[in-house]
Amino acid sequence: MEKIIGSSSTLARRGIWLIIMVVCVGYLLMWIMMPTMVYKMTWQPNLRAQLNSTYYGTQGPNLLVYTFPVLFVAAAASVYLHRGKKVSHHEHHREGDKNGRLGRWRQPMVVRGPLGIVSGIELGFFILFIALLVWSYTTYLRVGFSNISPSQIEEDGGKLWKAKLDSAALRLALIGNICLAFLFFPVTRASSVLPLFGLTSEGSIKYHTWLGNLVMLLFTSHGICYIVFWHATNDLSQILKWQHVGVANVPGELALLAGLCMWATTIPRVRRKFFELFFYTHYLYILFVFFFILHVGITFACIMMPGFYLFMIDRYLRFLQSRKCVRLVSARLLPSCQVMELNFSKSPGLSYTPTSIIFINVPSISKLQWHPFSIISSSNLEQDKLSVAMKVEGSWTRKLYEKLAASSSSTDPIHHLEVSVEGPYGPASTNFLRHDTLVMVAGGSGITPFMSMIRELIYVKTTLKWKTPKLILICAFNKSSKLAMLDLLLPTSGVPADISDLELQIEAYVTGEKEPAAKHINIKELHNQIMVWFKPKGSDAPISAILGQNGWLWLAAIISSSFTAYLLFMGILTRYYIYPIDHNTNKIFSSSTRSTLNILLICVSIAATTSTAVLWNKKRNAMETTMQITNMEGESWPNISNAADRELESLPHQSLVQSTKVHYGERPDLKRLLSDCKGSSSSTGVLVSGPKSMRHEVATICSSGLGRNLHFQAISFSW
Repeated sequence: MEKIIGSSSTLARRGIWLIIMVVCVGYLLMWIMMPTMVYKMTWQPNLRAQLNSTYYGTQGPNLLVYTFPVLFVAAAASVYLHRGKKVSHHEHHREGDKNGRLGRWRQPMVVRGPLGIVSGIELGFFILFIALLVWSYTTYLRVGFSNISPSQIEEDGGKLWKAKLDSAALRLALIGNICLAFLFFPVTRASSVLPLFGLTSEGSIKYHTWLGNLVMLLFTSHGICYIVFWHATNDLSQILKWQHVGVANVPGELALLAGLCMWATTIPRVRRKFFELFFYTHYLYILFVFFFILHVGITFACIMMPGFYLFMIDRYLRFLQSRKCVRLVSARLLPSCQVMELNFSKSPGLSYTPTSIIFINVPSISKLQWHPFSIISSSNLEQDKLSVAMKVEGSWTRKLYEKLAASSSSTDPIHHLEVSVEGPYGPASTNFLRHDTLVMVAGGSGITPFMSMIRELIYVKTTLKWKTPKLILICAFNKSSKLAMLDLLLPTSGVPADISDLELQIEAYVTGEKEPAAKHINIKELHNQIMVWFKPKGSDAPISAILGQNGWLWLAAIISSSFTAYLLFMGILTRYYIYPIDHNTNKIFSSSTRSTLNILLICVSIAATTSTAVLWNKKRNAMETTMQITNMEGESWPNISNAADRELESLPHQSLVQSTKVHYGERPDLKRLLSDCKGSSSSTGVLVSGPKSMRHEVATICSSGLGRNLHFQAISFSW
């Protein structure tokens, strides 16, 4: 019966996938045809003739051609991902094998270029996207220049070059709009579109960076060209004009100014040195998008709107989730390496994949700052707990560490710490089990994403009794005191007594110290741990999925219902308020007013439908939360005076120690180590998390002839 259900689910997913691909191809075709004369003279007039109505006006065709397909794909992708939950784990293995056929294209093709580490698939899509931009711009110019009339030349001062500059400047904005249409997809954290293509938001930040640079480059060139044009035609007064209908200049200038402020803070040196400035400046995206829509009008903005529409849904969901405080149960401090582990209560129904992240806010430190951290727990091994690891690296983490450390040594300890979260976010599924060997290369705190993988594999091996890959963890630290981070590989409780069957080999390198210095280390101090326990308030809730266990289905419902509500409200507004004044001429009713009203309707539609879905799921989770609170109130704080000693003496910890080999005064010879792994297995997964130089070194090895069996994956927020 399970096989029949699994096969029917797989068949349904393939059908949904086929429909999505057909819609995507049609959507791409419209982008290709948009600059052509065929589109301008035949397709567009026919669409307007058939779709113009008293309810949607000239906005109707763009809603159907550019907005609806993307939202349909997002809703269908949500259903596709929900159906994927019903596919058995073995089916995922088969899908992983199919993906393995593309292994060569997933390997790094470019490592040390301006784009960072780029795989063959990424490079191919990048080339195709640039080709689309070049095709669109050259075609726009050819069509635009051919339509320059003598009367237009006369209006532009009797010079042909001025008329061509006017046309070229306009087309730069049209190309920038293509980039803007895709700009918000990579930063939509709970996106259903990214997992459809095997992507995650944190892994797609580089695409947002590429697109953002292109958007600002094109829009800045567009603005400069028009300033030059207005100066050449003695019409600089255009800079201060806010036209009643059509394109309004002042909103465009305000949007460009907001964009330039954001762009300036993205310079790598500025971003690293003044991260808070970069973080807060990026909130100007609200003004950027608002004034952009006022500049071009809502009809043209429908072309770029779907990506931002999905981002707004995600942003509002994050806002609702962050309003409640979560239940922080305990904190584990490792003084020797200044690392802390925060343990939260979680709903048993919340599941997440290894390498997931969560965003954390501590209002007592900063009410506005949200920081992402790797989840080091396994939702299968630790069903009631979610743990994150943090290393003291900046002012925010230092303040938190000092607060917790002071509480542990104070006669008046902190019994409660207010914390809010957003997430978890991570890949929809993982296929690392399909490899014979897994090599995890980590530098410093880059080891934290691998902790959840190791804990998940412990669950798979000891509980499910399934075959797991051989694990080789290669980690480098600058000081021997940082070796204490290895203690976080295992949770404080809930680990099976015997994990010796897990083939785990740890090669730890201390690069900044020679072996003789290790003789002076107090082993007990090195592994010293401080436990801080909290007594949560009754209003604190365990971390749970904001849309419940059927989150993907609820997301599909939100996307479809909010867009339907928007169409309904907009149709009523247009038919009974705008149309009696304007009669679909777009020459009487204010374009800015129309755009503002549409923005308001979009916000209301998203807020109403999303809030309804969240409240519905909140009621369903209330009983489970109440039971957890009752259980916690009946518990007493554990006696943890000798917790560190007990952990050091435990069987799992002893197995971990026996699997660890420490090398002093040298750096890992990654080429030799990966070469040895290649010879011992037919398929080796290589994951790297750490400094840029380490990621580049591993990527170079995997992209060489040596890396035929090595399947590379980098885990990083930056490139």
